[in-house]
Amino acid sequence: MNFYPFTGRAMLAAAALVVSASAQAADSYPSKPVRLIVGFAVGGPTDIVARVIANDLGKDLGQTFIVENRPGANATIAASQVARAPADGYTGLIAATNHTINAVLYPNLPFESVSDFAPVAAVAVAPTVLIVNKDFPAKNLAEFLTVLRANPDKYSYASAGSGGTPHLSAELFKKLTKTSITHVPYKGAAPAVSDVMAGHVAMSFATLGSVLPQIKAGQVRALAVAAPGRSPLLPDVPTFAESSSEPELKTFRLDSWYGLMMPKGTPVAVVDRLAKTLQRIAGTPEFAAQMATAGLQPITDSNPKRFETQMRDEVTLFTDLVKSSNLKID
Repeated sequence: MNFYPFTGRAMLAAAALVVSASAQAADSYPSKPVRLIVGFAVGGPTDIVARVIANDLGKDLGQTFIVENRPGANATIAASQVARAPADGYTGLIAATNHTINAVLYPNLPFESVSDFAPVAAVAVAPTVLIVNKDFPAKNLAEFLTVLRANPDKYSYASAGSGGTPHLSAELFKKLTKTSITHVPYKGAAPAVSDVMAGHVAMSFATLGSVLPQIKAGQVRALAVAAPGRSPLLPDVPTFAESSSEPELKTFRLDSWYGLMMPKGTPVAVVDRLAKTLQRIAGTPEFAAQMATAGLQPITDSNPKRFETQMRDEVTLFTDLVKSSNLKID
C-alpha cells in the first residue's frame, strides 16, 4: 500500500499549522516586557537610540521595552548574550556598525555576526566627517590631499579606538587615495577630538555626532562628509563626491549605523511586525528631532532583508580592508 499521498497531506497540514501559530503569535506579540540589550555604557549614541526606540515601540505595541546596558569587549559581550537568548521575540540587540567590524577583527567570537541573528531594521545613521585642526594648512579636500601627498607620514589621525568606524574610515581613505598618515588611537571620542582641537593630532575621520558641537563652535574645521548627500545637520559641508574629481572618492562612505536584531530563529511574523513598527517610527518628525540631538539621521527604508544584505556586504568590505591594509588591534 502506498502511504505517500497521506504523508504529503499530513506535511502540508503541519506546515499550515506552523504558519497559523506564527501569525497568532505575532497578533498577540508582545504579551510581556521585551529586553533590548546594548553593548555600550549609558549616554552614548547606541544607548540613546535604544532608549528612544524602546519608548516608541512601547507606545506603538502596548508593552514595556526595557533597555539593559551590558558594556565590554567592544559590545561582543552583549551580542553573545542575545545570540544565546531564546528566539521568542523578547530579547533583542541594539547594535551598531562595530558589530560587523568585530566579525573581521575578532575571528574567534562565540557567535556569527550575521547568521546567528535575525536582522530587523537599521533605524539611524551617523555619517563620517573629515575634520582637521583649525590651523591645518588646507581649507578643502583638494588642498588636503595635496598636503598629504607632499608630506607622506608627516601627519597623524586620531580615532576613538582601534577597530571602530573612525579607524576603518581613515584606513579606507588611505587605501583609496594612496596616502600615508599614522593612526593614534584614543580611549573614546572625547579625548581624540580634544587632541585634534589642541593640535596634538592633525585630523580625524570622526562620526558626526561626536564632533558636531566642536564644528559648529569653530574649534575644528570640517572638510567633507562621507555620505551620498550633505547632512542636514551640517548643510554647508560638502560630500567627498562633491569635493574631489578623483573617481575613488566619489563613493567613499563608511557610516555608523544603529539597528535592532533578534536571535536567529525568532518567528518571521514577529520580526516583520517589529520592522514595520520601526519603519513607521523612523519616519516621524519626532524621531528625527530626537536623533538630531545625538548627531544622527533616521533611516526610514530599512527592512529585515535589506538590513541583512547591508551587514553581509560590510563584512566583505571590512575583510578585504583588513587584509589589504594589514590592520591589527593596537
